[in-house]
Amino acid sequence: MEIADDILYDVIGFGALNVDKLFTVDEIACHDEERSILKSERSPGGSAANTIIGLANLGLTTSYIGKIANDNDGELLELNLAEHGVHLNNLIYADEGVSGAALGFVDQNGERALYINTGVNEEISLNEINPIELNRGKILHITSMFGETFETQKELCPKLPKSMIVSFDPGLIYAKLGVEAIKPILDRTDILLINENELFVLCEDYYRKRDNIPKDEKLSFRDLAIKLRDDGIKIVIVKRGTKGAYGINSDDEEVKIPAFLVDAVDTTAAGDSFNTGFLYSYVNGFSLEKSVTVGNWVASQSVQAMGIAGLPMKEDLEKFLSDYYDED
Repeated sequence: MEIADDILYDVIGFGALNVDKLFTVDEIACHDEERSILKSERSPGGSAANTIIGLANLGLTTSYIGKIANDNDGELLELNLAEHGVHLNNLIYADEGVSGAALGFVDQNGERALYINTGVNEEISLNEINPIELNRGKILHITSMFGETFETQKELCPKLPKSMIVSFDPGLIYAKLGVEAIKPILDRTDILLINENELFVLCEDYYRKRDNIPKDEKLSFRDLAIKLRDDGIKIVIVKRGTKGAYGINSDDEEVKIPAFLVDAVDTTAAGDSFNTGFLYSYVNGFSLEKSVTVGNWVASQSVQAMGIAGLPMKEDLEKFLSDYYDED
């Protein structure tokens, strides 16, 4: 894709770029054992990248802050973004090192072993991010990173222009760090997109300690979402899988939207796909109820195929909106 120098972006992603390498084996090897690889697959991935590609499919103007090396995996990651129409102005190219990769081994009984090579994902410094390009974005969507890049995200957030909306999906990696560790990001977050398990991991103990809540007093996901909202996050969305999703905002609007039940093939990117639907809706000024509904619908389409192959295109979403909301 040609790199434009005057584009304005609806959403810029900032997260890891990984090539997912899945190996089907006869059996997971133990110490000093050797096993046969029956089949291998290689596909580009990364949480924020999945969301941004989904948004590009829906017609939004997108870009991506991420880092790749000069290797075959980096070439695949770059090509994947470009082929989906994501602008590459914010992509960072490393002179040395290797691109990120996730190596998964699955045996015939469904047992899994996963290994992550973060590669140059963890080597983004603040001075590598072009402030002119960054400031062309309306929304910055942040997901978990590693090493130096995590520190860069924390350093960057307080310096962002006030007009920029920050969307944040911490994932389990950041949730395990706890509220205090990611506070510079949370303090600048306008939209928090988090699943129910991550929500409890992130902040249950934090709020119990801060608010002197006894261990025997049950806290619900709604209780925690309200506390995060009251602490300054304008929109808190809790993704609940087959139970749908919950949302609350600073206008005291509160919604619980059921999931669209489908035959799921691969739920790996369900949360990223929900984020696509929600952020598309936010950009287009939809209500909280409609935004969560669209998020659920996009996720339901995604899980019916492997990876992100099921992400809908703009015409698919337009048809859904027309049918579901009886729009002309």
